[in-house]
Amino acid sequence: MSPVRTEHRMQQIQQMLLEMAGGNFFYRLETSDTNDNVEALAIVLNMLAEEIQESFYHQGYVSSKSTTEHLVQICFLLDGNGIVQMANQKACTILSKLHGNIVKKPFSDLLTEASKTDWEQKWKTLRKKRFYDMSLLLNFLTNEDLVVPNRCHITSIRSETDGSQNVLITVVHTVTGRTYGKERNQTVINPDPNGKISQKKVTRPKVRLSYEDIRKIREGRDMILNNLQMDLPNLKDLAHQLGTNEYKLKYGFKELYGTTVFKYLVQERLRKAKTMVQYTRLNFKSIAKMVGFKSVPHFSRAFSEQYGYSPKIFRKKADSGEI
Repeated sequence: MSPVRTEHRMQQIQQMLLEMAGGNFFYRLETSDTNDNVEALAIVLNMLAEEIQESFYHQGYVSSKSTTEHLVQICFLLDGNGIVQMANQKACTILSKLHGNIVKKPFSDLLTEASKTDWEQKWKTLRKKRFYDMSLLLNFLTNEDLVVPNRCHITSIRSETDGSQNVLITVVHTVTGRTYGKERNQTVINPDPNGKISQKKVTRPKVRLSYEDIRKIREGRDMILNNLQMDLPNLKDLAHQLGTNEYKLKYGFKELYGTTVFKYLVQERLRKAKTMVQYTRLNFKSIAKMVGFKSVPHFSRAFSEQYGYSPKIFRKKADSGEI
């Protein structure tokens, strides 16, 4: 690597560290085929940022008033020529760009070279459709040449009156912090001896999670994370092992982490597998075994459903810098 290239790379790494120190873990460094210590450092920083970001997402927190929220993090409105007509303030902040340097400019100018290619291919499809809705992984580039990977939700609509086209691109960030101790209502249907059916709303008792309950559930989560390659015991046995009961484990886990115990196990297995596919040369059979999948086809199918590509294609795209 040339001295100029090395200096520029170190500036990017310094900027990445500053962002991480400020609590921003959604930035990434663009990788290359260069095999040296600087590139190795960039890869390690990307892995660290991804791990920290994911741990925050899955950590969950206790709040008596909060709920699961889906917040629009980035939003762009494009015209039929792919020119940005509107960008929200958060997008400008994340990309470290002035509003005037985004609006009235081609949307592709905001992307890395690899993502430009993906976008241009999808754009051809968008132009042909009257209405089209899809999801696409795109890597945005900040003014400091840091990469911001995001799964974008893209909706294209063509006017029936004048044929004009508008494309809405959004990135949604999910914040999990569900309500605790809330009463749950349900309707019970009661047939009487005469065959008539009456409905009555009943209120289920509140389930209050104490600090000790939350500690036990988090211990269960840590147990899952540290044993992803092992089969999960049935919930009754797991609950007894943690010193709680099955109902409180199921209820508390859903409240803390927004999903069931089994779904959490699968998504964490896939998250670890994704890191190994992207950053190691291990074969897929070994990776599948290390994260608890019984067979490569099962692993490949689950991986494709989660990330949109098979492990083989995902690794190719990661090697070429497209992911």
